[in-house]
Amino acid sequence: MAFDAFALILAMLALGMVFARLRTFPDNAADTLNKVVLYVCLPAAVLTYVPRLQLDTALLGLMLTPWVLMGLTLALVSLATRLFGFERQVHAVLLLCVALCNSSFIGYPMVRALLGDHALPYAVVYDQFGTFVLLSTFGLYVLARYSGDAPPGGRAIVLRILKFPPLWALGFALVLMPASPPAWIALALKNLADAMLPLVMLAVGLTIQLRLTRAELAPLGVGLLLKLVVLPAAALPLSWAFGLQGEMLRVNVLETAMPTMITAAALAISHRLAPRLAAALVGYGIVLSLVTLPVWVWVLHRVS
Repeated sequence: MAFDAFALILAMLALGMVFARLRTFPDNAADTLNKVVLYVCLPAAVLTYVPRLQLDTALLGLMLTPWVLMGLTLALVSLATRLFGFERQVHAVLLLCVALCNSSFIGYPMVRALLGDHALPYAVVYDQFGTFVLLSTFGLYVLARYSGDAPPGGRAIVLRILKFPPLWALGFALVLMPASPPAWIALALKNLADAMLPLVMLAVGLTIQLRLTRAELAPLGVGLLLKLVVLPAAALPLSWAFGLQGEMLRVNVLETAMPTMITAAALAISHRLAPRLAAALVGYGIVLSLVTLPVWVWVLHRVS
């Protein structure tokens, strides 16, 4: 149920904040946890869920929506950066945290709770063939382009992308991984994948700051407004343009309305791209989505 997912998220977030205040862990604890997620848990999740999916042309709109909205995110974040004079790393975090939504860890249970079990397969398609592939391509490009003191060249960007472990896992899952591996392999992968949520939220809790500086408030407000309001509003006419109706339309908009992808924020933090802002976008976004998601469901039932 969605309540269980949110309870775990908020509990681990709170624990991380307490541990940070008490200085229980070393200063680099969040970086270490993020590396465990990047090199172990995320590839395990890819190998668990990707081989089970089957493509269908009727689902094309669900797959394409995150990509179209990524283009809109580029335009809106670039405009905001010019208007407010955001720094380079802030611009990068907004690109990641607005374009990439939490369509799995929060998306799956919330779709199940708000729309029903029968809507969950559509959420899986949106997540795996939309959001996840977007993370493995656009997300990696942003990380490679904006991390470091100087913009890397094209060859360096390609090399950084090729070194991303989940990308190798995605290739293996699409080409070699069976949909039903031996039970002991499937169980081990699932256990590793399930560890991702608590580990990432603990890492976010270790870095989140509820009291941000004045300079950080503007990008936080812009990011939350775009992620929770503007992009879902754009997803509605886009769904009509793709010919989506009924359950598929509702899933398409509701998944877009999910808060920031935790993994995207964790990657931004691990690459030292405005870590306080990235953590705040996750923390505040999750809390605010407890209100905005039910509102979007009400809107969808009124217009569809």
